[in-house]
Amino acid sequence: MTAAHYLKYLQEFITPDRKRRIDEVLQQRTNFLTIALEDVYQLHNTSAVMRSCEIFGIQNLHVIEQRFGKRVDVEIAMGAQKWVDIHRYQKMQDAVDLFKKNGFQIIATTPHEDAISLDHFELTQPSAVLFGTEKYGLSDEIMQQADVKIKIPMSGFTESFNISVAASLIMYSLTNQLRSSNLPWHLSDEQILMKSIDWTQKSIRSLADVKKRYEEQYGTIPQLPHSFF
Repeated sequence: MTAAHYLKYLQEFITPDRKRRIDEVLQQRTNFLTIALEDVYQLHNTSAVMRSCEIFGIQNLHVIEQRFGKRVDVEIAMGAQKWVDIHRYQKMQDAVDLFKKNGFQIIATTPHEDAISLDHFELTQPSAVLFGTEKYGLSDEIMQQADVKIKIPMSGFTESFNISVAASLIMYSLTNQLRSSNLPWHLSDEQILMKSIDWTQKSIRSLADVKKRYEEQYGTIPQLPHSFF
């Protein structure tokens, strides 16, 4: 049986309102823009960024955990971890290499003067927006590989935002750009199908029993592709 058949079967076990909501949210999801965090120390910051990704429709968050280990607090994320795909790395370079291989430009965030103001930056191609540690920002190694650097305009004495605030402001600005543009920012049909199955499964309490009944009736559950590009 096909993945589409499996999804239709799963949808019998959720309410019409849940199905409609999944469809609506997926129409606003994007992989055109993705977020990466380099060794963020404060647990609540990574969780807050993940929650903002979910709110602004960014499907993938890349977390580099070279120094501080896992950085997601489910209490702060408030369920967002169910709907956002988190990809973990030991080194930021691994993530950067993957982005470049798949045609993503690297956008480094920095408060420094040589960066383009967010107000003047135009998003024209698939992009990975990178954020660094709370105190020092992105590493020099990553800054040197950036295709473009952006900053949030500020008018006060304070020189930088909290990372979760900065990420939210940048996500808000760039996703607004996407949705008012003609860029191909929507998920592909295959990606929508994949996430529809994923989210429908997460909406079923007795999923193991449902899967067992499907296999008894139709055979093996179709293998699902797992790619965020």
